Amino acid sequence: MDDTKTFAEMFEESYATPKRYSVGEKVEAMIVKISPEWIFIDLGAKSEGYIDKKEFLDEEGTLTVREGDTVTAYFLSSRHSERLFTTKLTSRKSVDDFLLNAYQNAIPVEAIVEKEIKGGFSVKIGGSTSGFCPYSQMDRRRIENATDYVGKKFDFIVIEYEEKGRKIILSRRPLLEKIDQERIAKLKLSLQKGMTVHGIVTSVRDFGAFVDIGGIQALLPVSEMTWGRVENTQSLYKPGDSVEAVIIGLDWEKDRITLSFKDTLPDPWDEVVRNYIEGSVYRGKVSRLTDFGAFITLEAGVDGLLHISRLGKGKKIKHAQDVLSRDREIDVKIEKIDRDNKKISLDLASNGDEKKSAEEEGDDYHKFMPKATKTMGTFGDLLKKPAKKKSKK
Repeated sequence: MDDTKTFAEMFEESYATPKRYSVGEKVEAMIVKISPEWIFIDLGAKSEGYIDKKEFLDEEGTLTVREGDTVTAYFLSSRHSERLFTTKLTSRKSVDDFLLNAYQNAIPVEAIVEKEIKGGFSVKIGGSTSGFCPYSQMDRRRIENATDYVGKKFDFIVIEYEEKGRKIILSRRPLLEKIDQERIAKLKLSLQKGMTVHGIVTSVRDFGAFVDIGGIQALLPVSEMTWGRVENTQSLYKPGDSVEAVIIGLDWEKDRITLSFKDTLPDPWDEVVRNYIEGSVYRGKVSRLTDFGAFITLEAGVDGLLHISRLGKGKKIKHAQDVLSRDREIDVKIEKIDRDNKKISLDLASNGDEKKSAEEEGDDYHKFMPKATKTMGTFGDLLKKPAKKKSKK
C-alpha cells in the first residue's frame, strides 16, 4: 500500500472503473509482478495488464527489467478482463492485423531481413506480408556489407503504410537513435574530460579513426594518434583493434567525443631540455616546408624551426623548398629552446660547428690518416747523390 495516498484518493480509486483501451494504444506503466512466464503492469483502478516475459530477455536470456521499473507498452487485446500488452509486434502475434496500428502508434515490429534488393532490403513481417527498408534506414552508419544484415531478425518502425498494406516502408533508425539517446544519457553522467576509456576501432580514415566506447562513436584524430608525424593511419589501426585513450573533448550538443592516444604516452618534450643543448649540433629530418622556413624533426614529437632567413646563404628565397626537400637529413644547430611553448629555433650547422662538435667529442682526425710511405725522392735528387766508389780488387 502506498502510504503517501490520502484516504479520499484510496476510496476514489477503489470505485474507479477500469479504463477501456483501443488496439495499439500506448501506456506508461510500472511493473508490479514478475512470474515465470509473464510481466504484470499496473494500469490503475486496481487493474493490471500483462506482457510476455520473453520480450524482456536479452540475447543471453537474461531478464532486463525488475519490479518497480516503468515500461512503455501497447495494448493488443482483452480476454476475460485480462489485458494483453506488448512492447513490440511480432509475426507470432498476427502482425497483419496490427500493422495499421503499428504505423499510427509507432509500435516496434519484429521482422526478418529476407534479401537485398535495389535501394535496400526486402523484409518479411509475417505470413505473406513483406515491407521495404532503404539502405539509409537500416542502420545509423554507412552499410559496408549488405550480407551482414540478410537473414537476421530486427525491430522496425512502420514509417509508411499505403495502398491498404501493399506498400509498407520500414526503418530501424528511430529505434537505434532512441537506444543511442539512452546510452548518451547514461554516459553523460559517467564520462568526463581527461578520463581514460576503453574502445574498439570501427573504421579508419585518413583524418582519424572512429572508436566505439560503450555504444557511441568517438573520434581519434590523426593528430592524436602519436607524438610523431603519421604518414598512414591504416598502418597504425584497423577495425577491431582495442584501444585505450584519453577523452580530450566532449560536445554533447553535437554528440561529439574526441579522443587522444598520444596523451597516454610520455611527452617527449619532458626530456627535451636534458637531451638537447643550445649551441650543439644534431642531425634531423626535414618534415615540412613552408614559405617562412622548414620544420626539422629531431625525434618523434620534437620539431624545430629552421627560419627561411637562415637558408639562403645571403640570397633571398621565397620558399624553403627552393633549398631543401622533404625527408632530407641535415645537420642543424640549436639556437634556442622554449620549453613552455614547445618551440626550438634552429640554424644550419656550418663546417666550423661540425669541427667544433667533433673536437668536443675528443675525436682526433690525425690518427685516422694513413702514414706517409718512404720514397726514393725525385730524379734530380738521385743525380745529386755521390756515386759509391768501386772497391779495388
